[in-house]
Amino acid sequence: MWSILFLTVYSLAILGVILVIITDNRNPLKAVPWIIVLLLAPVVGLVFYFFFGQNLSKQRIISHRTRKRIHTRLEAAGSAESPRIPEKWQPLSELLVNTIQAVPLYGSRLTPYTDGQSKMEALREAIAAARHHIHLQYYIFSDDRTGRELRDLLIRKARESVQVRILYDDVGCARVKKRFFKEMRRNGIDVRAFLHVQFPLFTSKVNYRNHRKLAVIDGRIGFLGGMNIADRYVDGTGWGTWRDTHFRIEGGGVTGLQASFLSDWSATTKQPLTDAVYYPAAPHFPDGAAMQLVSSGPFGKWRALLQGESYAIANARRRVWIQTPYYLPSEVLNTALQEAALAGRDVRLMLPERSDTQMVNLASHSFLDDMMKAGVQILFYRPGFLHAKGLIVDDDLCVIGSANMDFRSFEHNFEVNAFVYGRDFNARMSAIFEQDAQRCHAVTPNEWFRRPRRQRLAESFMRLFAPLM
Repeated sequence: MWSILFLTVYSLAILGVILVIITDNRNPLKAVPWIIVLLLAPVVGLVFYFFFGQNLSKQRIISHRTRKRIHTRLEAAGSAESPRIPEKWQPLSELLVNTIQAVPLYGSRLTPYTDGQSKMEALREAIAAARHHIHLQYYIFSDDRTGRELRDLLIRKARESVQVRILYDDVGCARVKKRFFKEMRRNGIDVRAFLHVQFPLFTSKVNYRNHRKLAVIDGRIGFLGGMNIADRYVDGTGWGTWRDTHFRIEGGGVTGLQASFLSDWSATTKQPLTDAVYYPAAPHFPDGAAMQLVSSGPFGKWRALLQGESYAIANARRRVWIQTPYYLPSEVLNTALQEAALAGRDVRLMLPERSDTQMVNLASHSFLDDMMKAGVQILFYRPGFLHAKGLIVDDDLCVIGSANMDFRSFEHNFEVNAFVYGRDFNARMSAIFEQDAQRCHAVTPNEWFRRPRRQRLAESFMRLFAPLM
Protein backbone atom coordinates (compact mmCIF):
# COMPACT_ATOMS: atom_id res chain seq x y z
CA MET A 1 0.00 0.00 0.00
CA TRP A 2 2.61 2.53 1.15
CA SER A 3 5.10 1.40 -1.49
CA ILE A 4 2.53 1.88 -4.25
CA LEU A 5 1.68 5.33 -2.91
CA PHE A 6 5.37 6.27 -2.74
CA LEU A 7 6.03 5.07 -6.30
CA THR A 8 3.00 6.98 -7.56
CA VAL A 9 4.05 10.23 -5.88
CA TYR A 10 7.67 9.78 -6.93
CA SER A 11 6.72 9.04 -10.55
CA LEU A 12 4.56 12.14 -10.62
CA ALA A 13 7.50 14.17 -9.26
CA ILE A 14 9.81 12.85 -12.02
CA LEU A 15 7.21 13.56 -14.70
CA GLY A 16 6.65 17.02 -13.23
CA VAL A 17 10.37 17.84 -13.42
CA ILE A 18 10.55 16.56 -17.00
CA LEU A 19 7.56 18.74 -17.87
CA VAL A 20 9.32 21.77 -16.36
CA ILE A 21 12.45 21.03 -18.41
CA ILE A 22 10.41 20.76 -21.62
CA THR A 23 8.33 23.91 -21.02
CA ASP A 24 11.50 25.92 -20.22
CA ASN A 25 12.30 25.63 -23.96
CA ARG A 26 15.94 24.94 -23.20
CA ASN A 27 18.58 24.10 -25.75
CA PRO A 28 17.90 20.44 -26.67
CA LEU A 29 21.59 19.65 -26.06
CA LYS A 30 20.98 20.59 -22.41
CA ALA A 31 17.40 19.38 -21.99
CA VAL A 32 17.70 15.87 -23.46
CA PRO A 33 20.59 14.72 -21.19
CA TRP A 34 18.64 15.80 -18.10
CA ILE A 35 15.55 13.90 -19.27
CA ILE A 36 17.65 10.78 -19.94
CA VAL A 37 19.28 10.96 -16.50
CA LEU A 38 15.91 11.39 -14.79
CA LEU A 39 14.44 8.40 -16.61
CA LEU A 40 17.40 6.01 -16.31
CA ALA A 41 18.62 7.01 -12.85
CA PRO A 42 15.58 8.59 -11.23
CA VAL A 43 16.80 8.88 -7.63
CA VAL A 44 20.30 10.13 -8.46
CA GLY A 45 18.96 12.16 -11.36
CA LEU A 46 16.43 13.98 -9.20
CA VAL A 47 19.10 14.87 -6.63
CA PHE A 48 21.50 16.10 -9.32
CA TYR A 49 18.77 18.13 -10.97
CA PHE A 50 17.88 19.76 -7.66
CA PHE A 51 21.50 20.82 -7.15
CA PHE A 52 22.68 21.55 -10.69
CA GLY A 53 19.84 21.56 -13.21
CA GLN A 54 17.33 24.22 -12.24
CA ASN A 55 16.83 27.16 -14.56
CA LEU A 56 17.17 30.43 -12.64
CA SER A 57 17.02 32.74 -15.64
CA LYS A 58 13.54 34.01 -14.74
CA GLN A 59 14.35 34.79 -11.12
CA ARG A 60 15.22 38.25 -9.84
CA ILE A 61 17.47 38.91 -6.85
CA ILE A 62 17.45 42.72 -6.91
CA SER A 63 14.40 44.95 -7.03
CA HIS A 64 13.51 46.85 -10.18
CA ARG A 65 13.64 50.15 -8.26
CA THR A 66 17.17 49.56 -6.93
CA ARG A 67 18.39 48.40 -10.32
CA LYS A 68 16.99 51.53 -11.92
CA ARG A 69 18.64 53.83 -9.36
CA ILE A 70 22.03 52.15 -9.85
CA HIS A 71 21.65 52.35 -13.62
CA THR A 72 20.87 56.08 -13.32
CA ARG A 73 24.18 56.58 -11.51
CA LEU A 74 25.96 54.69 -14.29
CA GLU A 75 24.31 56.73 -17.01
CA ALA A 76 25.35 59.95 -15.28
CA ALA A 77 28.96 58.75 -15.18
CA GLY A 78 28.86 57.77 -18.85
CA SER A 79 27.12 60.85 -20.23
CA ALA A 80 29.73 63.53 -19.52
CA GLU A 81 31.64 62.76 -22.71
CA SER A 82 31.19 60.30 -25.56
CA PRO A 83 33.39 57.26 -25.03
CA ARG A 84 36.10 56.74 -27.57
CA ILE A 85 34.93 53.36 -28.80
CA PRO A 86 36.33 52.36 -32.21
CA GLU A 87 33.72 52.40 -34.95
CA LYS A 88 34.05 48.69 -35.71
CA TRP A 89 33.21 47.87 -32.06
CA GLN A 90 30.14 50.10 -31.86
CA PRO A 91 27.81 47.12 -32.53
CA LEU A 92 29.56 45.18 -29.73
CA SER A 93 29.08 48.13 -27.39
CA GLU A 94 25.39 48.30 -28.30
CA LEU A 95 25.07 44.54 -27.76
CA LEU A 96 26.42 44.89 -24.20
CA VAL A 97 24.11 47.83 -23.50
CA ASN A 98 21.04 45.96 -24.72
CA THR A 99 21.78 42.65 -22.97
CA ILE A 100 23.21 43.76 -19.62
CA GLN A 101 22.88 47.60 -19.57
CA ALA A 102 26.66 47.95 -19.59
CA VAL A 103 26.98 51.72 -19.94
CA PRO A 104 30.13 52.81 -21.82
CA LEU A 105 32.49 54.62 -19.43
CA TYR A 106 35.39 56.74 -20.58
CA GLY A 107 38.83 57.99 -19.61
CA SER A 108 39.80 55.08 -17.36
CA ARG A 109 43.38 54.45 -16.32
CA LEU A 110 44.30 50.78 -15.81
CA THR A 111 47.42 49.44 -14.12
CA PRO A 112 48.05 45.68 -14.56
CA TYR A 113 49.64 43.45 -11.91
CA THR A 114 50.96 40.06 -12.98
CA ASP A 115 51.87 38.70 -9.54
CA GLY A 116 50.05 38.47 -6.26
CA GLN A 117 52.65 40.34 -4.21
CA SER A 118 52.45 43.57 -6.21
CA LYS A 119 48.65 43.39 -6.37
CA MET A 120 48.28 42.92 -2.62
CA GLU A 121 50.72 45.77 -1.91
CA ALA A 122 48.72 48.09 -4.17
CA LEU A 123 45.42 47.00 -2.60
CA ARG A 124 46.70 47.49 0.95
CA GLU A 125 48.10 50.92 0.02
CA ALA A 126 44.75 52.03 -1.39
CA ILE A 127 42.86 50.68 1.63
CA ALA A 128 45.23 52.40 4.06
CA ALA A 129 44.41 55.74 2.39
CA ALA A 130 40.61 55.20 2.46
CA ARG A 131 38.55 57.98 4.04
CA HIS A 132 34.88 57.04 3.59
CA HIS A 133 34.27 53.44 2.49
CA ILE A 134 35.95 50.19 1.46
CA HIS A 135 34.03 47.58 -0.54
CA LEU A 136 35.57 44.15 -1.13
CA GLN A 137 34.11 41.18 -2.96
CA TYR A 138 36.04 37.92 -3.38
CA TYR A 139 35.19 34.35 -4.21
CA ILE A 140 37.87 33.21 -1.72
CA PHE A 141 38.95 35.15 1.37
CA SER A 142 41.29 32.79 3.20
CA ASP A 143 42.23 32.66 6.86
CA ASP A 144 45.97 32.53 6.14
CA ARG A 145 48.83 35.02 6.35
CA THR A 146 47.62 37.08 3.39
CA GLY A 147 44.02 37.05 4.58
CA ARG A 148 44.88 37.90 8.17
CA GLU A 149 47.12 40.81 7.14
CA LEU A 150 44.28 42.28 5.11
CA ARG A 151 41.75 41.55 7.87
CA ASP A 152 43.86 43.43 10.45
CA LEU A 153 44.21 46.42 8.12
CA LEU A 154 40.46 46.48 7.52
CA ILE A 155 39.80 46.37 11.27
CA ARG A 156 42.09 49.37 11.76
CA LYS A 157 40.19 51.28 9.08
CA ALA A 158 36.85 50.37 10.65
CA ARG A 159 38.09 51.76 13.97
CA GLU A 160 38.86 55.00 12.08
CA SER A 161 35.11 55.17 11.23
CA VAL A 162 35.63 54.12 7.60
CA GLN A 163 32.70 52.03 6.33
CA VAL A 164 33.96 48.54 5.47
CA ARG A 165 31.74 46.07 3.61
CA ILE A 166 32.80 42.60 2.49
CA LEU A 167 31.01 40.06 0.31
CA TYR A 168 32.44 36.56 0.12
CA ASP A 169 31.14 33.44 -1.57
CA ASP A 170 29.81 30.87 0.86
CA VAL A 171 31.05 27.88 -1.17
CA GLY A 172 34.39 29.45 -2.12
CA CYS A 173 35.05 30.10 1.58
CA ALA A 174 33.60 26.80 2.81
CA ARG A 175 36.91 25.82 4.46
CA VAL A 176 37.32 29.13 6.24
CA LYS A 177 36.45 28.99 9.94
CA LYS A 178 33.45 31.16 10.80
CA ARG A 179 35.40 32.82 13.61
CA PHE A 180 37.57 34.52 10.96
CA PHE A 181 34.60 36.53 9.71
CA LYS A 182 33.04 36.86 13.19
CA GLU A 183 36.14 38.71 14.38
CA MET A 184 35.66 41.23 11.58
CA ARG A 185 32.01 41.71 12.54
CA ARG A 186 32.94 42.24 16.20
CA ASN A 187 35.20 45.06 15.08
CA GLY A 188 32.63 46.94 13.03
CA ILE A 189 33.04 45.38 9.58
CA ASP A 190 29.86 44.40 7.75
CA VAL A 191 30.66 40.94 6.33
CA ARG A 192 28.09 38.97 4.34
CA ALA A 193 28.03 35.64 2.50
CA PHE A 194 26.57 35.76 -1.00
CA LEU A 195 23.75 33.22 -1.60
CA HIS A 196 24.29 31.64 1.79
CA VAL A 197 24.01 27.85 1.53
CA GLN A 198 21.39 26.90 4.10
CA PHE A 199 19.25 23.77 3.86
CA PRO A 200 16.67 23.63 2.48
CA LEU A 201 16.00 27.18 1.28
CA PHE A 202 19.12 27.82 -0.78
CA THR A 203 20.52 24.35 -1.33
CA SER A 204 19.40 24.32 -4.96
CA LYS A 205 21.56 27.42 -5.53
CA VAL A 206 24.81 25.78 -4.44
CA ASN A 207 25.74 25.52 -8.13
CA TYR A 208 25.45 29.27 -8.68
CA ARG A 209 28.43 30.95 -7.10
CA ASN A 210 29.77 34.49 -6.99
CA HIS A 211 33.17 34.30 -8.68
CA ARG A 212 33.75 38.06 -8.80
CA LYS A 213 36.98 39.53 -7.43
CA LEU A 214 36.84 43.27 -7.02
CA ALA A 215 37.45 46.15 -4.65
CA VAL A 216 36.25 49.75 -4.55
CA ILE A 217 37.84 52.35 -2.27
CA ASP A 218 36.01 55.65 -1.72
CA GLY A 219 34.37 55.24 -5.13
CA ARG A 220 37.59 56.51 -6.72
CA ILE A 221 39.94 53.52 -6.93
CA GLY A 222 38.94 50.04 -8.02
CA PHE A 223 40.55 46.64 -8.45
CA LEU A 224 39.40 43.89 -10.81
CA GLY A 225 40.86 40.61 -12.01
CA GLY A 226 41.49 36.98 -11.29
CA MET A 227 43.23 37.02 -7.89
CA ASN A 228 41.52 36.00 -4.67
CA ILE A 229 42.76 36.69 -1.14
CA ALA A 230 44.98 33.72 -0.30
CA ASP A 231 48.66 32.86 0.18
CA ARG A 232 48.93 30.84 -3.02
CA TYR A 233 48.30 33.93 -5.14
CA VAL A 234 51.37 35.49 -3.52
CA ASP A 235 53.62 32.50 -2.79
CA GLY A 236 52.67 30.15 -5.62
CA THR A 237 52.15 26.42 -5.33
CA GLY A 238 54.40 23.57 -4.26
CA TRP A 239 55.16 22.89 -7.92
CA GLY A 240 55.60 26.39 -9.35
CA THR A 241 54.58 30.02 -9.49
CA TRP A 242 50.98 31.21 -9.60
CA ARG A 243 50.71 33.39 -12.70
CA ASP A 244 47.67 35.66 -12.51
CA THR A 245 46.52 39.12 -13.57
CA HIS A 246 44.72 41.84 -11.68
CA PHE A 247 44.14 45.54 -12.39
CA ARG A 248 43.93 48.82 -10.53
CA ILE A 249 41.35 51.10 -12.15
CA GLU A 250 40.87 54.85 -11.85
CA GLY A 251 38.36 57.04 -13.66
CA GLY A 252 34.94 56.15 -15.02
CA GLY A 253 35.49 52.41 -14.79
CA VAL A 254 35.34 52.59 -11.00
CA THR A 255 31.70 53.64 -11.26
CA GLY A 256 30.97 50.37 -13.06
CA LEU A 257 32.72 48.36 -10.35
CA GLN A 258 30.80 50.21 -7.64
CA ALA A 259 27.51 49.50 -9.41
CA SER A 260 28.40 45.80 -9.59
CA PHE A 261 29.28 45.59 -5.90
CA LEU A 262 26.27 47.55 -4.67
CA SER A 263 23.93 45.46 -6.83
CA ASP A 264 25.21 42.31 -5.14
CA TRP A 265 25.11 44.03 -1.75
CA SER A 266 21.46 44.92 -2.27
CA ALA A 267 20.67 41.37 -3.39
CA THR A 268 22.37 39.92 -0.30
CA THR A 269 21.30 42.36 2.42
CA LYS A 270 18.13 43.91 0.94
CA GLN A 271 19.77 47.24 1.84
CA PRO A 272 20.03 49.37 -1.33
CA LEU A 273 22.89 51.87 -1.23
CA THR A 274 22.41 54.36 -4.05
CA ASP A 275 23.49 57.63 -2.40
CA ALA A 276 25.66 60.00 -4.42
CA VAL A 277 28.47 59.67 -1.87
CA TYR A 278 29.20 56.20 -3.29
CA TYR A 279 29.42 57.60 -6.81
CA PRO A 280 31.76 60.63 -6.66
CA ALA A 281 32.60 62.45 -9.88
CA ALA A 282 35.21 60.38 -11.68
CA PRO A 283 38.33 62.01 -13.10
CA HIS A 284 38.76 61.80 -16.86
CA PHE A 285 42.22 60.76 -18.02
CA PRO A 286 42.79 62.05 -21.57
CA ASP A 287 45.04 59.09 -22.32
CA GLY A 288 42.64 56.63 -20.68
CA ALA A 289 40.59 53.87 -22.25
CA ALA A 290 36.87 53.51 -22.79
CA MET A 291 35.36 50.47 -21.10
CA GLN A 292 32.16 48.62 -20.32
CA LEU A 293 31.75 46.61 -17.10
CA VAL A 294 29.75 43.45 -17.71
CA SER A 295 28.38 41.86 -14.53
CA SER A 296 26.89 38.58 -15.68
CA GLY A 297 25.11 35.77 -13.86
CA PRO A 298 22.59 32.93 -14.15
CA PHE A 299 19.62 35.27 -13.59
CA GLY A 300 18.23 37.00 -16.65
CA LYS A 301 17.55 36.00 -20.23
CA TRP A 302 20.89 36.81 -21.86
CA ARG A 303 24.37 35.39 -21.32
CA ALA A 304 26.09 38.70 -21.95
CA LEU A 305 29.71 37.57 -21.45
CA LEU A 306 29.36 34.63 -23.81
CA GLN A 307 27.56 36.73 -26.38
CA GLY A 308 30.01 39.63 -26.13
CA GLU A 309 33.17 37.54 -26.37
CA SER A 310 31.77 35.36 -29.17
CA TYR A 311 30.85 38.49 -31.13
CA ALA A 312 34.32 39.96 -30.63
CA ILE A 313 36.03 36.77 -31.80
CA ALA A 314 33.74 36.39 -34.80
CA ASN A 315 34.51 39.96 -35.89
CA ALA A 316 38.28 39.85 -35.38
CA ARG A 317 40.22 41.05 -38.41
CA ARG A 318 43.78 40.19 -37.43
CA ARG A 319 44.24 38.25 -34.20
CA VAL A 320 42.63 36.57 -31.20
CA TRP A 321 44.89 35.82 -28.22
CA ILE A 322 43.47 34.07 -25.16
CA GLN A 323 44.77 33.23 -21.69
CA THR A 324 42.63 31.02 -19.48
CA PRO A 325 43.26 28.42 -16.77
CA TYR A 326 40.35 26.27 -17.98
CA TYR A 327 39.08 25.83 -21.53
CA LEU A 328 35.63 24.22 -21.45
CA PRO A 329 33.82 26.25 -24.10
CA SER A 330 30.25 26.31 -25.30
CA GLU A 331 29.64 25.27 -28.89
CA VAL A 332 29.19 28.87 -30.05
CA LEU A 333 32.54 29.97 -28.58
CA ASN A 334 34.38 26.90 -29.82
CA THR A 335 33.01 27.41 -33.33
CA ALA A 336 33.87 31.12 -33.34
CA LEU A 337 37.51 30.40 -32.50
CA GLN A 338 37.83 27.67 -35.11
CA GLU A 339 36.24 29.87 -37.77
CA ALA A 340 38.60 32.72 -36.92
CA ALA A 341 41.60 30.43 -37.31
CA LEU A 342 40.26 28.93 -40.55
CA ALA A 343 39.72 32.45 -41.87
CA GLY A 344 43.41 33.19 -41.42
CA ARG A 345 43.34 35.10 -38.15
CA ASP A 346 46.22 34.67 -35.70
CA VAL A 347 44.50 32.62 -32.99
CA ARG A 348 46.51 31.62 -29.92
CA LEU A 349 45.23 29.81 -26.85
CA MET A 350 47.44 29.80 -23.74
CA LEU A 351 46.67 27.22 -21.05
CA PRO A 352 48.54 25.87 -18.02
CA GLU A 353 50.60 22.79 -18.77
CA ARG A 354 49.69 21.56 -15.30
CA SER A 355 46.37 22.45 -13.70
CA ASP A 356 45.23 22.63 -10.09
CA THR A 357 42.42 20.24 -11.06
CA GLN A 358 43.34 17.15 -13.04
CA MET A 359 39.77 16.34 -14.08
CA VAL A 360 39.30 19.84 -15.54
CA ASN A 361 42.67 19.59 -17.26
CA LEU A 362 41.65 16.35 -18.98
CA ALA A 363 38.31 17.78 -20.07
CA SER A 364 40.01 20.92 -21.41
CA HIS A 365 42.40 18.88 -23.53
CA SER A 366 39.50 17.06 -25.19
CA PHE A 367 38.56 20.30 -26.97
CA LEU A 368 42.01 20.90 -28.42
CA ASP A 369 41.99 18.34 -31.25
CA ASP A 370 39.64 20.37 -33.43
CA MET A 371 41.33 23.61 -32.39
CA MET A 372 44.65 22.24 -33.57
CA LYS A 373 43.14 21.04 -36.85
CA ALA A 374 41.67 24.48 -37.47
CA GLY A 375 45.08 26.11 -37.08
CA VAL A 376 44.86 27.47 -33.53
CA GLN A 377 48.27 27.73 -31.85
CA ILE A 378 48.19 25.98 -28.46
CA LEU A 379 50.63 27.26 -25.83
CA PHE A 380 51.20 25.43 -22.53
CA TYR A 381 52.51 27.64 -19.73
CA ARG A 382 55.29 25.77 -17.89
CA PRO A 383 56.71 27.63 -14.83
CA GLY A 384 53.62 26.97 -12.71
CA PHE A 385 49.88 27.41 -12.78
CA LEU A 386 48.46 29.92 -15.25
CA HIS A 387 45.33 31.40 -13.65
CA ALA A 388 45.23 34.59 -15.76
CA LYS A 389 42.10 35.35 -17.78
CA GLY A 390 42.27 37.58 -20.84
CA LEU A 391 41.10 38.03 -24.41
CA ILE A 392 43.00 40.26 -26.86
CA VAL A 393 41.31 41.02 -30.18
CA ASP A 394 43.13 42.92 -32.94
CA ASP A 395 44.86 46.10 -31.73
CA ASP A 396 42.06 47.88 -29.88
CA LEU A 397 40.02 45.50 -27.70
CA CYS A 398 40.79 43.54 -24.55
CA VAL A 399 38.48 41.63 -22.22
CA ILE A 400 39.73 41.28 -18.63
CA GLY A 401 38.20 40.20 -15.33
CA SER A 402 37.14 37.15 -13.35
CA ALA A 403 35.58 34.85 -15.96
CA ASN A 404 37.27 31.74 -17.30
CA MET A 405 36.60 30.29 -20.74
CA ASP A 406 34.28 27.60 -19.43
CA PHE A 407 30.65 26.62 -18.98
CA ARG A 408 30.61 27.57 -15.34
CA SER A 409 31.75 31.16 -15.88
CA PHE A 410 29.42 31.76 -18.83
CA GLU A 411 26.34 29.88 -17.57
CA HIS A 412 26.34 29.49 -13.79
CA ASN A 413 28.66 31.91 -12.00
CA PHE A 414 28.27 35.56 -11.15
CA GLU A 415 31.23 37.14 -12.96
CA VAL A 416 32.45 40.62 -13.84
CA ASN A 417 34.56 41.38 -16.91
CA ALA A 418 35.61 44.66 -18.49
CA PHE A 419 35.55 45.19 -22.25
CA VAL A 420 38.36 47.73 -22.69
CA TYR A 421 38.70 49.69 -25.92
CA GLY A 422 42.02 51.38 -26.67
CA ARG A 423 45.30 50.81 -28.50
CA ASP A 424 47.61 51.75 -25.64
CA PHE A 425 46.09 49.29 -23.20
CA ASN A 426 45.91 46.62 -25.89
CA ALA A 427 49.63 47.08 -26.60
CA ARG A 428 50.47 46.67 -22.90
CA MET A 429 48.41 43.50 -22.60
CA SER A 430 49.91 42.14 -25.83
CA ALA A 431 53.40 42.67 -24.44
CA ILE A 432 52.46 40.73 -21.27
CA PHE A 433 51.04 37.91 -23.40
CA GLU A 434 54.23 37.72 -25.46
CA GLN A 435 56.37 37.63 -22.30
CA ASP A 436 54.28 34.73 -21.01
CA ALA A 437 54.54 33.01 -24.39
CA GLN A 438 58.31 32.87 -23.96
CA ARG A 439 57.71 30.63 -20.93
CA CYS A 440 55.37 28.34 -22.85
CA HIS A 441 55.73 25.19 -24.88
CA ALA A 442 54.11 25.60 -28.32
CA VAL A 443 52.52 22.25 -29.09
CA THR A 444 52.87 20.93 -32.64
CA PRO A 445 50.08 18.93 -34.31
CA ASN A 446 52.41 15.96 -34.76
CA GLU A 447 53.21 15.96 -31.07
CA TRP A 448 49.62 16.47 -29.97
CA PHE A 449 48.04 13.71 -32.02
CA ARG A 450 50.57 11.16 -30.78
CA ARG A 451 49.16 11.27 -27.25
CA PRO A 452 48.60 7.81 -25.73
CA ARG A 453 45.19 6.31 -26.50
CA ARG A 454 44.52 5.85 -22.79
CA GLN A 455 45.01 9.57 -22.19
CA ARG A 456 42.70 10.51 -25.05
CA LEU A 457 40.03 8.16 -23.71
CA ALA A 458 40.28 9.75 -20.26
CA GLU A 459 39.96 13.21 -21.83
CA SER A 460 36.86 12.21 -23.80
CA PHE A 461 35.26 10.70 -20.71
CA MET A 462 35.84 13.82 -18.59
CA ARG A 463 34.42 15.97 -21.37
CA LEU A 464 31.00 14.50 -20.60
CA PHE A 465 31.08 16.34 -17.27
CA ALA A 466 32.39 19.65 -18.67
CA PRO A 467 29.10 21.56 -18.09
CA LEU A 468 29.27 20.70 -14.36
CA MET A 469 32.92 21.61 -13.77
